[in-house]
Amino acid sequence: MEQVVLAEKSLLGTMLADNTYIADTLLMPEHFATHQHRFIFSQMQHLQKSGHHVDYITLLTTAEPQALGGANYLQELTYCANPEKFTHYQKALLAHWRYGQKHKILHQAQTMDWEVDAIFQALEAISLHQEPMCLPIQPDLEALKNLPFEPRVSRGVMTGLADLDRALNGFQPKELTLIAARPSMGKTDVMNHFARTAAQREHTVLVFSLEMARQTIIERQIAAEGNYNRLKMRDPYRHFTEGQKASWGETLGKMMPYDLYINDRAGLTVAEIQAQARHIIRRSTKRPIIFIDYIQLIRPSESLATAAQMMGAISWGLKQLAKELDCPVVVLSQLSRSVEQRQDKRPVLSDLRDSGNLEQDADVVMFLYRDSYYERTNDETLELHIAKHRNGPTGKVAVHYQRATGVIRSG
Repeated sequence: MEQVVLAEKSLLGTMLADNTYIADTLLMPEHFATHQHRFIFSQMQHLQKSGHHVDYITLLTTAEPQALGGANYLQELTYCANPEKFTHYQKALLAHWRYGQKHKILHQAQTMDWEVDAIFQALEAISLHQEPMCLPIQPDLEALKNLPFEPRVSRGVMTGLADLDRALNGFQPKELTLIAARPSMGKTDVMNHFARTAAQREHTVLVFSLEMARQTIIERQIAAEGNYNRLKMRDPYRHFTEGQKASWGETLGKMMPYDLYINDRAGLTVAEIQAQARHIIRRSTKRPIIFIDYIQLIRPSESLATAAQMMGAISWGLKQLAKELDCPVVVLSQLSRSVEQRQDKRPVLSDLRDSGNLEQDADVVMFLYRDSYYERTNDETLELHIAKHRNGPTGKVAVHYQRATGVIRSG
């Protein structure tokens, strides 16, 4: 019981710190184990539905302080906030509630000699205390009735590469896109291009860089934005031309309006990524997109028997993240050395076979390949091979890639 109370305090504290959780949560007052927490949560809901901000001060205006535990107790709840654990604690609290309800039903059924059907109906009602799973199609059909008669605005986040946008129609909400390649093939520069293009088109862009430092990502973005040589970026005071120095302020000025967020904390779990993404997305009116570099560095939330099982749990979690937040999730992936053992070193889907369920969970799988990586030529061609596309065509798109600046443009 003590652990349940601590979980409830953390949930309430997180809601006080971030009011978006109040509307998003699956919880209802009766799910809380203590009467005091039930009352606090019901007052939170009342305040939010009335259009008021919810904090421990506004809560104290809704009822007698003693009924809420007092001002000190409400303030103490804010110290228990833990957004990264919110989903976990919510599931735990619902499980605890269902467990208690199940035993109550079985006890009543035995005492009052219920019919078997009545027992099943009562147990089924417990499972309905969650998001509705089966919904009627009529509202969706009604919303689509004018589809052939009105220009359709794509919900996709465009890439800025014409041929790729024709194939994908942009990165789509609720879809998981996997971009895989061998090291040094240009994965991070491709991600940076997609992120910068999305920011230029007024999307909310979240980049979780589990490998590269935040400062390095920002410097690479500046280099591509201003077409600066990255070697010169190491010491622009010494190496920039007067023209480049003159354009520096203009380049930074172009990037200032970007709604671009970068998190370079290593070893994040999917749940931690979800909590931080939700925190930003709920406050934005723009369509979001999430980039993650790279999937093998995501920390599994639980220990599983094999690396493939752990990777499968992570890829499934990322797919659920895209669906829950209704946004595209684009994740980078390393490929094993087995690619190097073939004469044709272009990656194929079977190269993902040892990576859990990446191929199955991803809606789009894209491989990167450069001849110049192996031939050591000055050819700037980068192949983007759409090897899997659940809802559209596959094929190859050739683009120009300037490694010195990180600039990528249509071929």
